Amino acid sequence: MSTSGTVAAVDFGASSGRVILGHVGPNELSIRGVARFANTPVRIIDGLHWNILDLYRGALGGLRAAVREDPALRSVAVDSWAVDYALLRGERMLGNPVHYRDERTAAGVDAVHAKISPAELYDRNGLQFLPFNTLYQLAADRLAGNLDGADGMLLIPDLITFWLTGEKVAERSNASTTGLVNVADSQWDDDLIARLGLPRALFSPLVDAGNRVGNVTPRILAEIGTTRPLTVLTVGSHDTASAVVAVPMQSDTAAYISSGTWSLAGVELASPVLSDASRAANFTNEGGVDGRFRYLRNVMGLWLLSESIRTWEQAGSSYDLPALIVQAGAVTDPVTIFDVDDPRFLPPGDMPSRIREYCAEHDLQPPRTNVELVRSIIESLAAAYAQTLQLAASLSGTRVSVVHIVGGGSQNELLCQLTANHTGLRVLAGPVEATAIGNVLVQARAQGLVTGSLESLRALVALAFAPKPYDPHA
Repeated sequence: MSTSGTVAAVDFGASSGRVILGHVGPNELSIRGVARFANTPVRIIDGLHWNILDLYRGALGGLRAAVREDPALRSVAVDSWAVDYALLRGERMLGNPVHYRDERTAAGVDAVHAKISPAELYDRNGLQFLPFNTLYQLAADRLAGNLDGADGMLLIPDLITFWLTGEKVAERSNASTTGLVNVADSQWDDDLIARLGLPRALFSPLVDAGNRVGNVTPRILAEIGTTRPLTVLTVGSHDTASAVVAVPMQSDTAAYISSGTWSLAGVELASPVLSDASRAANFTNEGGVDGRFRYLRNVMGLWLLSESIRTWEQAGSSYDLPALIVQAGAVTDPVTIFDVDDPRFLPPGDMPSRIREYCAEHDLQPPRTNVELVRSIIESLAAAYAQTLQLAASLSGTRVSVVHIVGGGSQNELLCQLTANHTGLRVLAGPVEATAIGNVLVQARAQGLVTGSLESLRALVALAFAPKPYDPHA
């Protein structure tokens, strides 16, 4: 085995991006952030878009800082949220990628389901129904004529990788979220693509995590301030795929919750679950690293809190979320538990008013104060986690004895404790930067800095980032 070395993870989240250096070797794992930048969508006349050029600029600035910190940097890899993409003609991007929270996808859903039933779709792709899945977005683009001049489609991490290297690939874990990869063989479903009237030429060759794509181009090397060759690798480029790599699971009876803007709760499996009951429960079978399947369901997540804070600040008030969470933890009276996955909570907007409207429509007591609303959101998320994990265990025939929470939500002590209470199981919280750590570890293994299975990588995570336990109580 090689000696230790350093790699860089470019990690785009729904609200911010970051570049994190990981130093890895035998029994050695440490990370340090070198750049963090906002990810602020932009609404223009035709809808809500990602500011992908600003994100790319932030990534280059982070890589510039990374090579200053460690001129011997071995490699870089990119991960991000799923489903969204850029259309290309040759090397030219045809407009900023549309945000999955944009309202355009309804027509795409109708167009897809007119050609193939939801039941057959589930048999083919194993995905839960989400109206913003890539195949629905592409169907909406086809109806609008946006595909007419396109000869390529790259998901967000693959787009950044292309800009760094000039090479077009589709990393398999993220491609599995498009709805256009067949769950049986993890290949593009050419028959489905043809039935939906999508140009086959849009789709780049599929590659697994841990593959070398190419080197950073000389022009970009000069921009980030180095002449040393820098390899670009694939990792689990869907951020949840990378996060699950870094869940320090030491048991096959462990479940995970990747808790951030979205919460993704489920179990890791060796094969997909495609039963009618699984489809009815809206569970997904997304590709993971090393051929694993992430059997999970999306839960709305901390978006509910961040949008509530944004609404209050727009009204002229200033709120400290950590302080609000502490106050919410002191609430002793019962609070209303509501369905966090109601579709009204998906778009940006006045979340407190929407929650109160939901409560009024369902004969529930609306939260009376902002503190009560925060407690209601966190209690409702914990209840949704518990229900989702119970279903995941039942539908997959697995037993769950412990729950790992990783990502930003692992810092929310109230959420972790309430999750333990609602599940009746021990919760192990952390690491916070699971996505970047998983990215780093897959790069390190590809570089020969570490070896072994996902289980051995997770043992290294548990050693370096001991999780914080929360036991259930009444």
